[in-house]
Amino acid sequence: MKTIGMLGGMSWESTTSYYKALNQGVKDALGGLHSAKICMVSVDFAEIETLQHQGDWPETANILIKAAMAVEAGGADFLLICTNTMHKVADDIEKNISIPILHIADATAEKLKHDKITCVGLLGTKFTMEQDFYKGRLADKHNIEVLIPEPSQRKVIHDVIYSELCLGKINKASRTQYLQIIQSLFDRGAQAVILGCTEIALLVLQQHTNVPLYDTTKIHAETAVNFALSQ
Repeated sequence: MKTIGMLGGMSWESTTSYYKALNQGVKDALGGLHSAKICMVSVDFAEIETLQHQGDWPETANILIKAAMAVEAGGADFLLICTNTMHKVADDIEKNISIPILHIADATAEKLKHDKITCVGLLGTKFTMEQDFYKGRLADKHNIEVLIPEPSQRKVIHDVIYSELCLGKINKASRTQYLQIIQSLFDRGAQAVILGCTEIALLVLQQHTNVPLYDTTKIHAETAVNFALSQ
């Protein structure tokens, strides 16, 4: 079994979901008392969040590069960046380590393509929804059309992530707003919607809507388990 490297803490609420999913996945595959081999560095999200909103992406990269190097030094065979947004600096991290990164957008795209989804809605932080590092990768590398919410809807999505979900707050009124936005993306032509922030699945579950949802945390973890157990 390969050792899974994790860059966590962005936020720790969703890192908990990753840790559980990775261990559960290995247990399901191997049975008994088996669990995942993991090496993790968990950062202080307050530092990252401040730099994100200041637009200081180079400094966020520096923090995560140091963390990734520590994960590699700890014996990890590959790396998960346990957040969608910080894949913005995935290329910078990759240049400074020798182990591969399992990219969350690629893992999600493979699942979408398997299910023959060619047009998808994307929810996430405003950085993920508006910038090209994520939706551009889906379009250019995987030929998947990406729809994003309207500006006022993007503000709602972003604000709920940072002011509620990253703090572990689950608000039914926010869920209602999210579900309305999901439905609007479907009405515009999206065949499914990506929950493109690792905290969103804490709020919105498939049982809440008939629109197919793709939980990036779950997909990323499943991909990692399969890779860890592969020969």
